[in-house]
Amino acid sequence: MILARHIRFSINPFLAEQSQGCNSYASRPCGEGFSLYFGLWVELDGLVDAETGFVVNVVEIDRQARVAVVPLFVARICEVFGAGRHTSLSDLVGILKDAWRVLRGRFGGPEVSRMCLELSPFRKVVVYAEDCAVYTFSEKFEFAAMHTLWNSKFSEEKNLEVFGKCANPFGHGHNYVVEVSIERLLEGQEFRIGQFEKVVNESFIQSVDHKNLNAQVPEFADLNPTVENIARVAWQRLQGRFSGAKLSSVTVWENDKTYCTFRG
Repeated sequence: MILARHIRFSINPFLAEQSQGCNSYASRPCGEGFSLYFGLWVELDGLVDAETGFVVNVVEIDRQARVAVVPLFVARICEVFGAGRHTSLSDLVGILKDAWRVLRGRFGGPEVSRMCLELSPFRKVVVYAEDCAVYTFSEKFEFAAMHTLWNSKFSEEKNLEVFGKCANPFGHGHNYVVEVSIERLLEGQEFRIGQFEKVVNESFIQSVDHKNLNAQVPEFADLNPTVENIARVAWQRLQGRFSGAKLSSVTVWENDKTYCTFRG
């Protein structure tokens, strides 16, 4: 079993003492005034206890993370801000690796199998081992486009049967969200998020945003622009374009109920 718990906390790097508050749903420490918000997913891999039905009581995951991990983040972030230094993604990965180490053995049999740090609702960094040499960075983008789902080999009746309202010959629109994930070596040239965004924007987003996918995107001249095929085309457009990084996956949301992930 894989069990996960989301720990939300905020850090004000300019205060000598963090205000704990009492609403962990929002964040605890709660932050005062300007503060840095983090969302940390801790995943455990283990067997289910026959008597309790738990892998681990999630309250215990929350408790151990707040006892051991949150103070680690507070100390490191405040130290960096106090010294006026930049905190890179590699620095944050280093904190995650140390957090993995301090959580080792705290849950009995189950052990941490993945840690994901949300830097914002649209950006996250993931590690998969305490001694990892590679981490994953993901960021979400948006674009608006219209399409029609239609197969010229089908009869009109069959197209309407298979694609329903999406077979409307005048098209219909979506506000798409696409999440691009890359893998990077921890050692090496510092990762620049602005350059990453430039590659995604120029290689894919600009070609589909506010476009009729069927008529204006060459790949969809003979390919139905389903969410599955959009994810595949995004992968093809982006693969090999990230200097010092490997494309890991592309996920496209057609709406908040439907998404597809492509891994080449």
